[in-house]
Amino acid sequence: MDTVLLLKAAVMGLVEGLTEFLPISSTGHLILAGALLGFDDDKAKVFDIAIQTGAILAVIIVYLQKINTTIRALPHSADAQRFALNVFIAFVPAVILGLLFGKAIKANLFTPAVVATTFIIGGFIILWAERRPVSKVRIHEVEDMRGRDALKVGLVQCLAMIPGTSRSGATIIGGMLLGMSRKAATDFSFYLAIPTLIGAGAYSLYKERALLSVTDAPMFAVGLLFSFLSAWVCVRWLLKFISTNSFEVFAWYRIVFGLVVLGTSYTGMVTWAA
Repeated sequence: MDTVLLLKAAVMGLVEGLTEFLPISSTGHLILAGALLGFDDDKAKVFDIAIQTGAILAVIIVYLQKINTTIRALPHSADAQRFALNVFIAFVPAVILGLLFGKAIKANLFTPAVVATTFIIGGFIILWAERRPVSKVRIHEVEDMRGRDALKVGLVQCLAMIPGTSRSGATIIGGMLLGMSRKAATDFSFYLAIPTLIGAGAYSLYKERALLSVTDAPMFAVGLLFSFLSAWVCVRWLLKFISTNSFEVFAWYRIVFGLVVLGTSYTGMVTWAA
C-alpha cells in the first residue's frame, strides 16, 4: 500500500474525528481536506462516509453505561422503550430523505463553494440562537422527550444533508430552539448519531462495493483508527466544554473559515477543487 495514501487516510481520519461532533460540519471539512490532498475521487467519497463508524465507536464507548442500561431495561422499562423509540423516530426522516435525494445532493452540492457558504450561514444561525432571549427549557434530560420532540429533531437533522451545515450543529442548536437544555440536546445528538452514521456507512459501502477491493483494507483501517482516537478525545472535551460555555466560538470559526475558503478560492491562492 502506498505510504502517501496511508498518510492521507490518517489526515482524513483525524479531520473526521475532530469535526464530527462539533457544530462545524465534518462533511464540509472532509470535502475541503480532500480537495487539498487530491483525495476526492469516488472511492475517497465512500471512504469519507465509512470512517464515520470510527467516530461513532468513540461515542458508544463514552456512553456505554447508558446504552448498556437501556438495552437491558428494554423488555420491562417504559422509560427505556420510550427513549429507544425516540431515537428511532428521529432517525427515520434522514433515511427517507437520504434515499430520495442523497444522490442528487452529492452530485450538485458537494463543492467547496457550497461548503464555505453554508459554513457562514450556519455560523450566523448559531450566533442568533445563542443570543436570542432565553426561552423556557422544558426538556432537561433526553428521558423527558416525547415522540413529537424526537420527530422535530429528526427533521432538523435532515438539514445536514447540505454539506457544510453540520449534523451535530443542526440537531444540537435545533434541539435547543425546540426547548431542550444544552446538555439534553447534545446527548440526544450523540445518541442519534449512532444509527444515523452507522447506517450511512454501511449503506455506502454496500452500494459502492464494486469500487472496493481487499487492497483498500489498510487505507480504511488507518482512517477508522485515527477517526476513533480523535473523536474519543473530542467528545470527552465537548461534554465538559458545554457545561460552562456557549457555541459562539464555533459560530465565529465557521464564519471566518468560510470567508477564508471563499477568499482564497476567488483570488486563486488555493485550488480547493479540481
